[in-house]
Amino acid sequence: MRRLRRLGGLVGVGVRRVAGRVRTSPIRLSLSTVGVALAVGLMVSVAGLSLGLASESVVASEDTDYWIVPEQSNVQSLAVSTGSVKLSRVHDASARIGADSRVDYALPVLLELVPIEDAVTGERTYIFVAGVVARPDAELLGLPLDPLAKGDPHYANGSYNGTWTGEAVLNDAAATSINASTGTTLDSRRLANRSFSVVNVSAGATSTALGTVPVAVVHLSELQAVTGSATGDQADQILVHTNDRSVKASLEGLYPRTTVVTRSGLGAQQVSTSNLPLALAVSSAATAVLVGVLFVATVMGLAVSDDRASLGALAAVGLSRRSRSVVVAVETVTVALMGGVLGLLLGVFGILGINAGGQEVFGLGTVARFDPRLVALAVAVALVIGVLGAVYPVLLSRRTNPLEVLSR
Repeated sequence: MRRLRRLGGLVGVGVRRVAGRVRTSPIRLSLSTVGVALAVGLMVSVAGLSLGLASESVVASEDTDYWIVPEQSNVQSLAVSTGSVKLSRVHDASARIGADSRVDYALPVLLELVPIEDAVTGERTYIFVAGVVARPDAELLGLPLDPLAKGDPHYANGSYNGTWTGEAVLNDAAATSINASTGTTLDSRRLANRSFSVVNVSAGATSTALGTVPVAVVHLSELQAVTGSATGDQADQILVHTNDRSVKASLEGLYPRTTVVTRSGLGAQQVSTSNLPLALAVSSAATAVLVGVLFVATVMGLAVSDDRASLGALAAVGLSRRSRSVVVAVETVTVALMGGVLGLLLGVFGILGINAGGQEVFGLGTVARFDPRLVALAVAVALVIGVLGAVYPVLLSRRTNPLEVLSR
């Protein structure tokens, strides 16, 4: 208990010394604080951008409250192939979910990158194709499902010998990239002897920070048939619309080794499963720590060198070398935390600026997202900066000879 009180007293001395520097050396204190703030602000902005990228990883419908995805799936951004673990027997599973009175509807979705030949030049362009069981008044990836025949005719209760509709709905980006319009037949080597025809072109809102994604929506069973996913009735995820939170428990028990992602938890979930957003977040945090440590260690080291008389006075009143080291370390950590708070505010403005710029220049929607967890991340990074940055000032303080300083 005595040690805790002593430690509390040393912490108080360190904090008061920082407050004193506001009057005695405001420029130096500002430099170290701003240095940390810039590093943390950049990290928060980039982390917000990574959350924005990650939130595009799962197919989002405006009415969807839950997504069922494989636990071990490697869900990527819309710009790359999914290549993930898939769910099986999705037609039956979706029917069972939809039969629950608490659920409005459940839609299985298969995601594939398919090379489509340009209708004019014949060149191949990859289109992100989503297969879904169509229903009226619903959307997928920003595209309406009304132009598609209701349900999934080709599935025919699992026989895959029902009516082949060949219907495809394209967004503007896909239509432009392959020079297609309503009535255009889509040609691809992967389609074998099956054909698809464009029945509607809409201004789909599916986009990432890199631009609008070329997207086509077709019937699930037909995409399964041309991609080999009909075996086992496979899909990548199931979208569930419900207003009842109690549904989540039953969804979690539907498949083994799956994750049920809520609308509010989507961003955090995808950061852990998507390589690109995770790489951005980790690299920004590492950069913030490196830059922050260099700023704090250098400026606080200079402060210790210029303030040896004060440290000598502390030694004269009975503070041991270890206690003086604690005081210096507390000063450094306090300055870093001040910079972390300021950096968090800068990061929030950075996220707003990224979104404004994306909207103004590229016409994109939300590019970067703010999550409350970023507050904890900013504080944690600032604390790490303070602890690592304190090493150099502490070493300098331990080299100070109290008797030599006080004799001057």
